[in-house]
Amino acid sequence: MLGECLTDLAPQPPENKKFKEAFGLFDHNGDGSIEAAELGIVMRSLGQRPTEAELVNMIKLVDQDGNGTIEFNEFCFMMSNKMKERDSEKELKEAFRVFDKNGDGFISAPELRAVMTNLGEKLTDDEVDDMIKEADLDGDGLVNYDEFVNILTGKQ
Repeated sequence: MLGECLTDLAPQPPENKKFKEAFGLFDHNGDGSIEAAELGIVMRSLGQRPTEAELVNMIKLVDQDGNGTIEFNEFCFMMSNKMKERDSEKELKEAFRVFDKNGDGFISAPELRAVMTNLGEKLTDDEVDDMIKEADLDGDGLVNYDEFVNILTGKQ
């Protein structure tokens, strides 16, 4: 009880204020919980675009007691994780743009070689070709964004 009161008085990060406002719109009786079915609406009001499958997964993870409601602290935890994922995706896109010098949506062997050279890595043509082959899942000789993400995140 005291811990909750002190937590409520502590300065809140800006996103926590947004979370509270969005959550409050759907917490009609003020009991600190929302119906699981309303989760998607709340998340969309915060700029997220979860698919139905993602929502079902999130609800399974968050609604630990299976009562069909999501408490505010569970919602904050879930949204913080979701926003971190979005930041990671942004970083991956920026990294891809560094390698995709001509902006065509693909990383070619010459582009890879140029970036690696700028990073101080002296690679032979064979080494560059091997790197492309390792990442190139569709065999077109180029690395697209999905292949780039797969190789960096180890999801091959």
